Amino acid sequence: MYQIGTTLTQFILEEQRKHAGATGEFSCVLNDIALACKKIAALTSKGDLIGVLGSAGSENVQGEEQKKMDIITNDVMIEALSRGHAAALASEEMDEVYNLPSNIPRGHYLVTFDPLDGSSNMDVNVSVGTIFSIMKAPEGVENPTAADFMQPGTKQVAAGYCLYGPSAIMVLTTGNGVNMFTLDKDCGEFLLTREDVKIPADTKEFAINVSNQRYWEPPMQRYISECLLGVEGPRGKDFNMRWVASMVAEIHRILTRGGIFIYPMDSKMKAAGKTGKLRLLYEANPMGFIVEQAGGMATTAYSRIMELQPTDLHQRVPVVMGSRNEVELVTGYHNA
Repeated sequence: MYQIGTTLTQFILEEQRKHAGATGEFSCVLNDIALACKKIAALTSKGDLIGVLGSAGSENVQGEEQKKMDIITNDVMIEALSRGHAAALASEEMDEVYNLPSNIPRGHYLVTFDPLDGSSNMDVNVSVGTIFSIMKAPEGVENPTAADFMQPGTKQVAAGYCLYGPSAIMVLTTGNGVNMFTLDKDCGEFLLTREDVKIPADTKEFAINVSNQRYWEPPMQRYISECLLGVEGPRGKDFNMRWVASMVAEIHRILTRGGIFIYPMDSKMKAAGKTGKLRLLYEANPMGFIVEQAGGMATTAYSRIMELQPTDLHQRVPVVMGSRNEVELVTGYHNA
């Protein structure tokens, strides 16, 4: 148990002491990420004051319009993680693996990240966030390749996100539960504000983009229809719907009060040759790790997300995650 108000740095060091033979390199990677998130928090809070809103006039590897802040925050993450503690980086905003400059020593960890999830929300002053995942790098490889990142989510040693909203909140798991740290701008530190977060197993709240309903598979049509029927339907209770279009904001709400977040497979994606909407390495795996560590469940609607074998740096998957009993129900409908 940690005292509320413990700094993230203190927390990381105390956790390090629990592991005999720890070199401190893993702690340094986490501190590098925390530093980057502090910088991004400052940038997101200024918005138009420093001219960072709007389109950058370019596209990422998925053919999606990049916002100015996509590029800026990607650079912030690379700069922070190029201090010799990581082995290589992979970002949603970069086509290929980023290898450190030749004069920088290599660490033993691979880091993947979505530098600014929900970046389009910045233009309308709605919450956005940074998502990250840490895995072990192969021994003796100086410049890891994409193949070295093809590890299932069960191989993650840490995952987290930083939510930039009314306050900046870092959520972190290293495989021993989930903890939340709020950035105190007066002292410049993330301070522990919630320990051992747990997601309620039951919920009356779901998050899904209903505008795509006509494209969903029949089991998803069934599930949402039953929710919308409320107390008069087979579920016997009323549900509320939420949709922020920022995965970080959606998952944070679920960690705080329960719920289910769904970005399902649909016929429109299949027709376009896509295997889902959200990225396995940058979004689904790290968020799945966090949700499971908080007692929730994360699937593709058919199988556990973290057991999937990645085949591509930018692989997409359907996502159903949150309160365990609802996710089990959805997954059961799809596997019936």
